[in-house]
Amino acid sequence: MLRRLDELFTRVCELEDREAIRNVIASYGPAVDRGDSHEAAQIFSENGAYDVGGYGLHMGHAALKALLDGEVHQSLIMNGAAHFLSPMQIDLNGDAAIARGYSAVFTWADGAFKAHRIASNRWELARIDGSWRVTLRVNRLLNGAAEARALLG
Repeated sequence: MLRRLDELFTRVCELEDREAIRNVIASYGPAVDRGDSHEAAQIFSENGAYDVGGYGLHMGHAALKALLDGEVHQSLIMNGAAHFLSPMQIDLNGDAAIARGYSAVFTWADGAFKAHRIASNRWELARIDGSWRVTLRVNRLLNGAAEARALLG
């Protein structure tokens, strides 16, 4: 009986971790679309990094905020944009996790939304002080490049 309770406890903890990771990742799109660069940066660890194809590597909260407060991103959201993240495939390993999935950015133009950026994503996360934080996000356009496809494997 104790063994079954231990197994159940382990399974519940894993489900809670997966849900917490999904919530962290899901919070990114709404934060950036409303222009809240502070909240978007906070899903990352203090030295977390975002490696976004075509826009470079941005490490740490200040650099992440600068990316999101920069002219390119601000013009996207001021003209109408929506950042969508797919459900993630999550691999847990204790206090570390890797999540893989897609992102799509749609922009408003000529009275309709148009796909602006469709990419593969690999998120590395760590449990820090009891909360899941992104330590690295790698984002690459799904333009046929092997690197973009490899992120999903």
